[in-house]
Amino acid sequence: MMAGRLNRRDLLKYSSAAALSALTPRLALADVKTDVPLHGLSAFGELKYPKDFTHFEYTNPDAPKGGTFCFSPPTWYFNQSTQTFNTLNGFGARGDAPPRVELCFDSLMTSALDEPDSIYGLVAESVTVSPDRRTFIFKLRPQARFHDGSPLTAHDAVFSYETLKTKGHPDLVVMMAELTEIVAEDDHTVRLTFSGKHSGRAILDIAAGIPIFSKAWYATRDFGASTLEAPLGSGAYRAGMILAGQTIEYERVADYWAKDLPVQRGSNHFDRIRIEFFRDRQPDFESFKKGDIYWRSESVAKTWATEYNFPAIQQKRVVKREFSSEKRPVMQAWALNQRREQFRDPSVREAIALCFDFEWTSKNLFYNVYNRSQSLFEKSEFRAEGKPSAEELAIMEPLRDRLPPEIFGDAVLQPVSDGSGRDRNNLRRAVELITAAGYTRQNGKFADAGGRPLNLEMLIQAEVFTRSSAPFINNLNAIGINATLRLVDPAQYQVRLQDFDFDMIGAAYSLGSTPTQESLQAIFGSKSAAMPGSTNFAGIADPAIDALIQKVGEVKSRAELVTIMRVLDRLLRIRRDWIPNWYSANHLIAYWDMFGFKEPKPDYGFPVETLWWLDEAKAKAIGKI
Repeated sequence: MMAGRLNRRDLLKYSSAAALSALTPRLALADVKTDVPLHGLSAFGELKYPKDFTHFEYTNPDAPKGGTFCFSPPTWYFNQSTQTFNTLNGFGARGDAPPRVELCFDSLMTSALDEPDSIYGLVAESVTVSPDRRTFIFKLRPQARFHDGSPLTAHDAVFSYETLKTKGHPDLVVMMAELTEIVAEDDHTVRLTFSGKHSGRAILDIAAGIPIFSKAWYATRDFGASTLEAPLGSGAYRAGMILAGQTIEYERVADYWAKDLPVQRGSNHFDRIRIEFFRDRQPDFESFKKGDIYWRSESVAKTWATEYNFPAIQQKRVVKREFSSEKRPVMQAWALNQRREQFRDPSVREAIALCFDFEWTSKNLFYNVYNRSQSLFEKSEFRAEGKPSAEELAIMEPLRDRLPPEIFGDAVLQPVSDGSGRDRNNLRRAVELITAAGYTRQNGKFADAGGRPLNLEMLIQAEVFTRSSAPFINNLNAIGINATLRLVDPAQYQVRLQDFDFDMIGAAYSLGSTPTQESLQAIFGSKSAAMPGSTNFAGIADPAIDALIQKVGEVKSRAELVTIMRVLDRLLRIRRDWIPNWYSANHLIAYWDMFGFKEPKPDYGFPVETLWWLDEAKAKAIGKI
């Protein structure tokens, strides 16, 4: 997903350390050289690749070009346009754009997928950092071109940054909140200056995550419009065949200006990347079984455990395999919308969490394929364990009056059931918590002092989620919560998310391997709670969380970052704004045996469509050519 960024709240009165940081310039990047052109930037430590590197180690410069890579996007809890699309503007606030539209655009720099926090020059051949680490001067490559042959200049970069800063998706607006100056010093030089209140690592996300548009192309078009007209791009692919809501093809640009740069060499092998969209997972799966779709990321445990027995599997024409997950925090949880009064009491949120029986669900519905999520930073070093360390306590003490007392004890673990599907002890405890919150049961249903029922509607966008959600809903009703399950189409689902028009939703996304202040603010920060379209679905507005997020922006080492993130994890788990549910330890992948790829996969990304290639000998052997 697209990571969001946001301004932080002024919390200086809560911490003398925070007050000091506001008076002292913060390191933008740890130990970075200043006043000299650099070919890359890293948040912590040295860059892996020297200035004269030829390609990333995980790419294959000798791989053949050609063929088509066809897949359908998996149905996650939420993800813009996973089941349909109605615009090709993937960076504005309106409409549902298809995945991979970002392949059509280049950015100043790009990430290395075998390093947790390094970026290297793409459109920019170098970047120079000022001594105060607030200003970054990018020297653009003169050969950079848009697909129509027109030059990509500093003026295009300035236009793009200024446009997205004011008219972009809320997450992008937040990302650039502290970017105060965007200047084209000449046709090939861009200067970005921050306010000094920004995260030290904000430049990494901005330089590598902001696409560059053609200023001339948009001179006669409205950037904010939801349109299926393909914008003029500069990336390795351009939009080709488009069937609205059904199919999109991206065509490889044969004369792509950056194809021989070290950051691109050995990638982008397929002539076409085709994405097929399905409203329901069963036709999607059937299309894969027939061979119309070539690659599949399985997101349904029952299907993975019981349905991969079709002829192509038995004939070894289809490979079923698990690939290791990335070394980055994974968040999969339910969000309770605290903009609704009934979910503002932590006791009510804890009671709701007690009604989910993972042990029963895992055995009866998931075939024990998934693991129980305990943290919102699962599968990472940011997950808190046991009692706080001395380093964590040093962070927590200045905020003691703003923190719940239990944070100083063991990290909260999700409730364990007896596996019956209706654990009486857990449900009894849930009733006690809701009663303590001021509700009484009337005719078997909870109501507040004014007689208003305790309602909860779980919003879902695909039929597949009814199977795992229904037992949860049944338990909520059993204790007296008036709980319902509402299935809506993807377009309506997206609108309701943007307007925060829901009680409870499920979400799954992967945070960056080195989270920034801005990315955390977008999901957990106070200001984002009031921004329609933001990813702060729970409506969190907690000064203590804001203070911890601010500290994330001040760290000078990875060890400091880990410590603060673990404290944040402890607090989020106590608050239960989000209820962690389950996760897969690995990628569950099936594909027609017609591809080549380099192993091992990179640790910090899995972009199959740009790293794999068509193996003609394999394809012929299984009759795909």
